[in-house]
Amino acid sequence: MFDFTDILTITLTLFAVIDILGNIPLIINIHQKTGSVNAFKVTLVSAFIMLGFLLIGEEFLKIIGIDLKSFSMAGAFVIFLISLEMILNIDLFKSTKSTKNISDIVPLAFPLIAGSGTLTTLLSLKAIETYSYIEILIGLAINIFVIYIVLKMIIPIEKLLGPAGIEILRRVFGIILLAIAIKLSGI
Repeated sequence: MFDFTDILTITLTLFAVIDILGNIPLIINIHQKTGSVNAFKVTLVSAFIMLGFLLIGEEFLKIIGIDLKSFSMAGAFVIFLISLEMILNIDLFKSTKSTKNISDIVPLAFPLIAGSGTLTTLLSLKAIETYSYIEILIGLAINIFVIYIVLKMIIPIEKLLGPAGIEILRRVFGIILLAIAIKLSGI
């Protein structure tokens, strides 16, 4: 019915693209700004976006007249702004009472976790005819579980790293995010 090697390949591919471990400095930053990160809500919305895009994403983009390149470029722009925030220690994402309710969704669930890179990767995996929907869904489920665990453990991770460790990670991963944004934009 399904091949465990294919599931492992799909899982590791998605893990690398989602890069939940690389997003830890961003998650900590949002946690510090808003006071909380709802692990369940972020995981659920991310899962819904990824699953929905896997099933109908390509058709949806065609209907609204957006190609994958444009979609990827839009995600790259948002990631670019977030990376500048991390590198330069400036606030582009400002939290107000009305945005505290959506800060779990934007920018965490989308575009960081279920961003253009993840969504286009899902479409690519679907296009590879040797992978079944079941295998892709299992790989996606494993990644969703890892996302939930990391989000749930963000306070202990933050305490473990300490203020200096968080600042170092923020700058390093800011540069990495900037490079990802440039790669996604095709420049």
